[in-house]
Amino acid sequence: MKFIVEIVEAGSTSTCSKGESVLASMVRSNIKRIPSGCHGGGCGVCKIRILAGQYETGKMNRNVLTIEEEREGFSLACKTFAEEDLEITVVGHMKKFYGNNL
Repeated sequence: MKFIVEIVEAGSTSTCSKGESVLASMVRSNIKRIPSGCHGGGCGVCKIRILAGQYETGKMNRNVLTIEEEREGFSLACKTFAEEDLEITVVGHMKKFYGNNL
C-alpha cells in the first residue's frame, strides 16, 4: 500500500509505503525539503507538522519533541509512518532557511 505525502508550502510530493518513514520516502524520492540528522528520532532536525491525514509514530526523544507538541500534530519525519495520504509542513531548520520559498 502506498500513500502520497505532500509538503504543502513546497508543493513537493513523494509516495510512502506502509512501514516506511516520511523522511525515508523523501530521501528515496530525492526530495531535499526536510533536513535530516540522526534518522533515529533523537536529534529533532526533521521536525514537521502534520496538517491532514492519519499516521503512526515511533519512539522520539522528548527533549526535541514534547508530548504537547505531538498532541498539536508535530512529529519527527524519521519516526512518522503514513496510514493514509498526508499533508505536512516543515517547521525545523529548513523552514528558517527557505522561508516562504520552500
